[in-house]
Amino acid sequence: MGKSAAMSSATATPESWPWPPAMRASAAWHVAAIGAGVLVPGAWPWAIGAIVLNHALITGAGLTPRSNLLGPNVTRLPEAAAARREVAITIDDGPEPEVTPRVLDLLDAHGQRATFFCIAERVLAHPELAREIVARGHSIQNHTAQHRHNFSFLGPRGFASEIARAQDILAEATGQRPTCFRAPAGLRNPFLEPVLHRLGLSLVSWTRRGFDTREGDPAKVMARLARHLQARDILLLHDGNAARTAEGKPVLLEVLPLLLERLRADGLRAVTLPEGLKS
Repeated sequence: MGKSAAMSSATATPESWPWPPAMRASAAWHVAAIGAGVLVPGAWPWAIGAIVLNHALITGAGLTPRSNLLGPNVTRLPEAAAARREVAITIDDGPEPEVTPRVLDLLDAHGQRATFFCIAERVLAHPELAREIVARGHSIQNHTAQHRHNFSFLGPRGFASEIARAQDILAEATGQRPTCFRAPAGLRNPFLEPVLHRLGLSLVSWTRRGFDTREGDPAKVMARLARHLQARDILLLHDGNAARTAEGKPVLLEVLPLLLERLRADGLRAVTLPEGLKS
């Protein structure tokens, strides 16, 4: 535990969190509304309405996975990746012993790389599989310790506990400390970004997703991923919690060969996020 704690403190970011413009505007809005309520006779109903509207907008941003109103949010690889013809395939919710080894074989057969946003407690249950992911040239990043369904309702302490614990588990299992984080379902609230900043993590969402946790038709999943597919895209799929085809097969295993062949035909190269995010 002492080693893990030391690793955590060594990677913590000491600088104060740079408030995003939307959050600074929200704070100013609150001050102005309260000031109007105090100083202007009869203004309290309007002031309360303004505060409620502000909270609704902030909540809406947290429920929009690709929004950057609450802080930095990577939805595409940087411009430099376009010249390199790179995309990022990201695979969430594993490792899953029934699915992940077959995914690794498919990626190897096509000479492509992926990023696995792993649930840390699943890594604890299958550490050898996590090590194999890394040994075969892929990247493991932070997808929380437990993948809690109420994650977006947590406060600063809850976020810090869940994410820092995952950091330590993943670093100990793989020898590599994650630099990227993805929230469960992409949902969050304003308390998340300061925690990520302190832990030295970048929030990463996606350019498009296949909805493969609920869609069992490989053609429909592939159509969503391939629509306007181009360099710099970040694509989201799942090895854990994958929907099943009509034949009972995890849909990812049907979609991935189609996607990898499409990348080859378009002259695109799938790289890990740490590689693709290089400027």
